[in-house]
Amino acid sequence: MRQAVMVEPGRIEFRDVPVPEPKDTEVLIRVKRIGVCGSDIHVYHGKHPYTRYPVIQGHEFSGDVAAVGSKVHSVKVGQMVTATPQIVCGQCGPCVSGHYNICNSLKVVGFQAPGCGQEYFPVEAEKVVVLPPAFSYEAGALLEPLAVAVHASQRIEQPLQGKNVVVMGAGPIGNLVAQVARARGARRVAITDMIDFRLQIASGCGVTDTINLAQQEFISAVRGVFKDGEIDVFFECVGSETALAHAIASVKKGGTIVVVGVYPSKISADMGLVQDRELNIRGSLMYKIEDYHAGVELIQKKLIETDRVITNSFLFEDYLKAYQFIEDAKGKSLKVMIEV
Repeated sequence: MRQAVMVEPGRIEFRDVPVPEPKDTEVLIRVKRIGVCGSDIHVYHGKHPYTRYPVIQGHEFSGDVAAVGSKVHSVKVGQMVTATPQIVCGQCGPCVSGHYNICNSLKVVGFQAPGCGQEYFPVEAEKVVVLPPAFSYEAGALLEPLAVAVHASQRIEQPLQGKNVVVMGAGPIGNLVAQVARARGARRVAITDMIDFRLQIASGCGVTDTINLAQQEFISAVRGVFKDGEIDVFFECVGSETALAHAIASVKKGGTIVVVGVYPSKISADMGLVQDRELNIRGSLMYKIEDYHAGVELIQKKLIETDRVITNSFLFEDYLKAYQFIEDAKGKSLKVMIEV
C-alpha cells in the first residue's frame, strides 16, 4: 500500500509498504477521503510544536472496513466508517471521569502517531463510528471538524435555544460551529471574518448574518444584527488576542465565551471586565465519540450543509499540491479533501 510520509517540513515521500493485518481488537479501514486541517498546515510549515518528523499525517477521514480482528463484533467488513483520532491513557483523572478528550497523555494520530495518510489504516474498534449507507465519503471525513463544533456547542451551562450567538471566524470550524448553533435553536447567529469568500459560503450554509471585519466596525455591525438584543454566547474560533478582546467587550453580563481557536502564543486579556461582568470563559478541546454520533444525526436530519464547506479535492498523489494550493488560495478555499 502507499503511504504519504512528511519527512521534513514541506516535503512528502510516497512509500510502498505491506498492508497491515488488524490486531484482535482492531479494524482495518480502506481509506477513501482525508480532510486537510489547519493543524496539518502547521506541520507542513514545521511550526507544530508537538510533531516530529517523519510523520504520516491525517486525522479527518472516512473509508470502508477491509478487515476486522478476531475479537471485533461491532463492525462488519464493507461498512462505511470513520474513527476518532485520539490516543488516551484511560487511567488519568480526566480519563477516569469521562473527559478523555483532555487526557493528561493525549496524543493524536497524524501528529504524535501515524495518521490516516495511507491506503489502509488500522484503528481500535472502540473508536470506529459506522456511517449510514446514504452518507458520502466527504461527509464522513467532515465528521471530525463537525464533532469539534458539536463539542464546543455543549461547553455552555444552558442550551443554545433562544440565544443570540456570535461566531468569530468563518473557516471550516467557525462555519460548522455557526451551523450547529443554528441547528440547536439559537435565536440568531452572526458570523464574522475578514474574507468575503468564507462569509459567502457561510451564508450559503444558512448562516446569513455575516460581518466582514475588514469593512465593518465590530460593535456597530453586531448591534445592527441583534438590534436591542444582547450577545448571550460568543464562540471564538480564530485564536487571536483581538478576537478575544472583541468577545470580552461585547458579550452580555453573565454571558459565555467559548474558546475554540488555537492560540499560537500567550496573550493579554482584560480580566477586569471578565471579573466585573461575571463572564464565563470556557475552553473547548476536540470531542468525544458521542459528538461524532451527534454529528451523524445532524447531517442525517439535513440540519448541516456539508457540500458547500468542501471547496476543493486533490488526488492522493497530489497531497503536497493540496497544501500548496491552500497556501496560494489565501483564504479562498475552505475544506480541502484528499481522494485516496
